[in-house]
Amino acid sequence: MKHIIILGDGMADHAVERLGGKTPLQYAKTPYMDMLAKQGRTGLLKTVPHGFPPGSEVANTAILGYDLEKVYEGRGPLEAASIGYEMQPGDMAIRCNLIAIEDGKIKNHHANHITTQEGTRLIRLLDEKLGNDKIKFVPGIQYRHLLVIKGGNKNIVCNPPHDHPNEEWRGLLPSDELLSELIIKSQEILPEGLSIWPWSPGYRPSMTPLTVTYPQIKKGSVITAVDLIRGIGHYAGLRCIEVEGATGLADTNYEGKAKAAIDALKGDDDFVFLHVEASDEAGHDGDLELKVKTIEYLDSRIIGPIYEALKDEGITIAVLPDHPTPVEIRTHVDEPIPFLIWNKTIDADDVQTFDEIACKKGGFGTLKNDEFMKAFMAL
Repeated sequence: MKHIIILGDGMADHAVERLGGKTPLQYAKTPYMDMLAKQGRTGLLKTVPHGFPPGSEVANTAILGYDLEKVYEGRGPLEAASIGYEMQPGDMAIRCNLIAIEDGKIKNHHANHITTQEGTRLIRLLDEKLGNDKIKFVPGIQYRHLLVIKGGNKNIVCNPPHDHPNEEWRGLLPSDELLSELIIKSQEILPEGLSIWPWSPGYRPSMTPLTVTYPQIKKGSVITAVDLIRGIGHYAGLRCIEVEGATGLADTNYEGKAKAAIDALKGDDDFVFLHVEASDEAGHDGDLELKVKTIEYLDSRIIGPIYEALKDEGITIAVLPDHPTPVEIRTHVDEPIPFLIWNKTIDADDVQTFDEIACKKGGFGTLKNDEFMKAFMAL
């Protein structure tokens, strides 16, 4: 039996008055998700352990069954692994966003959806102007980049920029004097209205490969456009499959991602973790119409083709978000998320649709820690 997790980042939400009191997941047309929920088993999953921030780095690591108390080191080291930067002893790696500011406030966390080409140029310029033996700026993808501080201390307070849209940036500066100084200096170098924003520092994590924990997995892969998910995959022992045109936004190459997953599972892979970022970005932007579309795209352009191609191949499919990113709040929240697990032989529960409300009555109940991954891999 082969296994695939299809994850719609930030797909879960709250009831929205403009949608008649429905959540975007309830409102969207999702025939494949609903069919898989009806024929499979569902439940809720607590993806953010107590005391941890409700970020994608926490939630996705937890979904794969890891104990965050033992392995969590923030986003920085995950970004480093993804872009091939080998952390050395004493390195502190920290995620370095390019953000947009306006009238002294954080306008958005993604520098107006800056391209990878332009983001790379700007990060290299910052490294030339501000880098030294202790400080290094490393280009990543789009607005997501890396800052490495030799001898840096990870025990500092940093505010994720996506949690503070339309707030005064000066009141959100890190507790570390060097990082605050770099933010201010960056604004003198970058085009007007742009700034760096470092957050989520850490050292190199120690994660046991999934192939060791779950003997059902002999070979696995991760498909994503997001550096931190690639980093999680790297430390989890998964190979990263690159898909041309995968952007992390609503214009991503859905068909290319679906084909890559199908090819991997028809080939030698036993396990695929397919991550789609689009719904999360729409939620952060407060774009309700786009969030509904991204959910429908996930259903029709990812889940549908994968199901149709593999339904007779002996496959177990899981579908879930990692955390809610409500459009009316525009940031992550720590709430259990709905999930479904389907294969041809599973005993179905009574749930008829896939959404935040229906799955409360699912046969799995509410799971936490590694219970989801154990249940998924046992099928």
